[in-house]
Amino acid sequence: MRLLFVAIALLTFILVSCVPEPLKPLRIGTNVWPGYEPLFLARELGYFGNTPIKLVEYPTLDPNRSYRNGEVEMSATPMSGFLTLAQTNPDVRAWLVMDISDGADAILAKPAIANLQSLKERRVGMERSTLATFVLSRGLEQVGLSVNDVKIVHVELSEQEKAFKQGHIDAVVTFEPYRSNLLKAGAKLLFDSTQIPGEVVDVLAGSKSLLTSHATQLQVLMQGWFRALDYIQKNPEDAARRMAQRQGITSEQFLKSLKGLRLVTVEENQKFLGKTNPVLLNGTKRVSHFLLKNKILKQEIEPSSLLDHSLVRDVKR
Repeated sequence: MRLLFVAIALLTFILVSCVPEPLKPLRIGTNVWPGYEPLFLARELGYFGNTPIKLVEYPTLDPNRSYRNGEVEMSATPMSGFLTLAQTNPDVRAWLVMDISDGADAILAKPAIANLQSLKERRVGMERSTLATFVLSRGLEQVGLSVNDVKIVHVELSEQEKAFKQGHIDAVVTFEPYRSNLLKAGAKLLFDSTQIPGEVVDVLAGSKSLLTSHATQLQVLMQGWFRALDYIQKNPEDAARRMAQRQGITSEQFLKSLKGLRLVTVEENQKFLGKTNPVLLNGTKRVSHFLLKNKILKQEIEPSSLLDHSLVRDVKR
């Protein structure tokens, strides 16, 4: 009898030991930007299944701050933010190129302001972000000006249209969907990201340790993301309807905002992150140089090791 109890106890221990531990949640920090919407579309369409992938949206805060604080495991971020994150978190990697801005980021102004040169000594509204500073600087340097030649007025994105209409600012650095709303309100386009190709890019960033701690979640995430891109291509109207609701705009406005973006395919991701296509690498080097010049980075970062194609390389199509 005693041997029987021992055998039962041993068998119970073996069975309990064989039960896999539940997967840890993979928390992804995002903010309001059309290029991040395929994440939410994938979730809505059930592409993540029961895998614990949690999307955490920060309407006004930088997700990178939450990443640094350990509140999320991944951050959807512009390349400029990614490089500043890499300065304090050297193990961070860009695992996915989400989108390339092709006009969605812009400098807009009152109709009476003829061109970028006319912004000198004018009030330019912008959010407190590295990306806004980068876009403004790149625009102004086209005409021999710098941010020191204009009067910066910090305005939250949600308040930009109000500040513009009430005349508190003369120009504004913004992006979709706010860009479309401001143009509709009478703003004039002075500069946009089509003039700096490959420099305004959004990536999904996370540490190297995720490859072991969240391997399953990452695989499901990548498959879900690219399935969502396929859905957008094959069902643009329905996809736009679903994504526009979260952005607080109409389907037509959302489709228009996507025209200023390039959602990056899996094949392009493999080339960009694998460095067989140098466009991303060269653009990232220019951003790094800008950040160093403006003392946002303490030292220039060599991005080659930060771009990792491990996840997109294994995506099954």
